[in-house]
Amino acid sequence: MDAEPITPKWGEGCVADLIPAILEPGETDSLLPAEVVDASCVVVLVFDGLGWAQLKDRAHLAPTLCSLAGGPITTVAPSTTAAALTSITTGTAPGEHGIVGYRIDVDGEALNMLAWRTPRGDARDRLVPEEFQTLAAFSGQRPVVVQNGIFMRSPFTRAHLAGTRQHGYWTLPTLPVQIRQAVAAGEPFVYAYYDGIDKIAHTHGFGEHYDAELAACDQIVADLLMMLPRGTALVVTADHGLVDCGSGRTTLDDSLLPMLDRQSGEARFRWLHAEAGRGKDLLAAAIENHDDRAWVRSVDQILDEEWFGPIVTDTARSRLGDVALVARDHWWFVDPAESNRAELIGRHGSLTPDEMFVPLITFHS
Repeated sequence: MDAEPITPKWGEGCVADLIPAILEPGETDSLLPAEVVDASCVVVLVFDGLGWAQLKDRAHLAPTLCSLAGGPITTVAPSTTAAALTSITTGTAPGEHGIVGYRIDVDGEALNMLAWRTPRGDARDRLVPEEFQTLAAFSGQRPVVVQNGIFMRSPFTRAHLAGTRQHGYWTLPTLPVQIRQAVAAGEPFVYAYYDGIDKIAHTHGFGEHYDAELAACDQIVADLLMMLPRGTALVVTADHGLVDCGSGRTTLDDSLLPMLDRQSGEARFRWLHAEAGRGKDLLAAAIENHDDRAWVRSVDQILDEEWFGPIVTDTARSRLGDVALVARDHWWFVDPAESNRAELIGRHGSLTPDEMFVPLITFHS
């Protein structure tokens, strides 16, 4: 069991620092080698769910990735796709951009960021994605973004990639082709995203399916190294790692329920929203009953320790709960109000090393 949570290394080695290091070089200490920053074209490839620990444990399945220069950096809190991808694209922490998790509390309703739904249904008209998250992606530039074609017009894409030029791919072998074509057309910066590792780990865990997916991702990188022209730099990173949670299902102790109004957040970073005036009681009860399976923190402690970044806007603060259950080991917490309560195997969201450390790997031709 991990003694303390791994918190994001804001400004010192976090995924939120990556895009500013490329597009605004010299303004911060760069995470990247000079030859990458100075390249005629930089391609950033994000593999959803590729944790540093999972990669190093399977180095034999990813010989290309593991042969390149680089090491681990931290993702954001919570270690979840919506928060981390928005931090990557905007270069800011969740406390600033306001996408503070997967299921975000908005005026008493939990908004599912990836489906863009609340319990009342589709929320695109009520919570316009471009207004929900207003910071410009990629410093206001309009780069080519290569991602699965089904995501190109999704509400979450509108929220974290507004203004970019979407180039969709439809089969995995065409992902590097789309990237190569954008580079050949003279684009100085290309951003690409692939979600296969995360999807497979959620459903199948870390067995043969995961191994096959990782090998396929390594082949994507190998293909890119062969395709990209001289002077191009490739940067590979991820939004979070994963933990096998197949046997970690946990329900809240009944003693918490009279103090609890609702829940939001992730299964492994669960926000508890207290009934009026019951915040301290809820915190005490959560510590007493769940400290063995989670780091239990008040929202004030989390903000004081800058888990969500050095800047937390009033809007972002309003989307947090009162008490957080940040899962240790392989545990996860059930929210009966969550419409999709599938028994996923691979999960993320918490601040364990396997979830928080992701690769930052570079190549320059």
